[in-house]
Amino acid sequence: MNAMWALMRRDWRLAARRRTEALLPLVFFVVAASLFPLGVGPEAHMLRAMAPGVVWVCALLASLLSLGGLYASDHADGSLEQMALSGQSLAALALGKALAHWVVNGLPLVLASPVLGLLFDMPAGALGVLMLSLLLGTPVLSLLGGVGAALTLGLRSGGMLIVLLVLPLTMPVLIFGAGAVGAWSAGLSPEGHLSLLGALLLLALLGAPWATAAALNIALD
Repeated sequence: MNAMWALMRRDWRLAARRRTEALLPLVFFVVAASLFPLGVGPEAHMLRAMAPGVVWVCALLASLLSLGGLYASDHADGSLEQMALSGQSLAALALGKALAHWVVNGLPLVLASPVLGLLFDMPAGALGVLMLSLLLGTPVLSLLGGVGAALTLGLRSGGMLIVLLVLPLTMPVLIFGAGAVGAWSAGLSPEGHLSLLGALLLLALLGAPWATAAALNIALD
């Protein structure tokens, strides 16, 4: 656990030094989602109906945008080999990398979502459900993205391969995340969708670090 927290603090310090790169997913998320109200028009009913899907798709694409460098820089400077030789659990280190990635790239999306919700004329209750769904779903994107980044480590066109590998796996997160807000808007309880998101998060926490560690071992051999 100490090694995991040390790795997370290291990644946060590196992200603070590379602010432009760290802010790119957030800028993409805000700009991409903001274009839809401009293109569709000011019809409030249509904006509220499309808001959950638009925000979630933009959040998914923003998360995928930042996965290419999750392990690439550590692999390039030899840090990844040193981590593997340190005797620490690679699964714990993979979990630390995924959590650090979520704090830098996923958490800002959660915090920015109410502002985008206001652009789509979403009521306060829907904004709360949207934030909660993103809070449960975006860590899953980081955990699954870590698996994809490890599998494509050292390959040419790795960024495109990550998208092809991870995108199908994230479809349940997208469906349940947008469905929770849609259920609230329809007068139904969003608890079912949120519970499924929580279950996906638990499964990802239990399985994704071990899958990432196995992929890293293959890439480093």
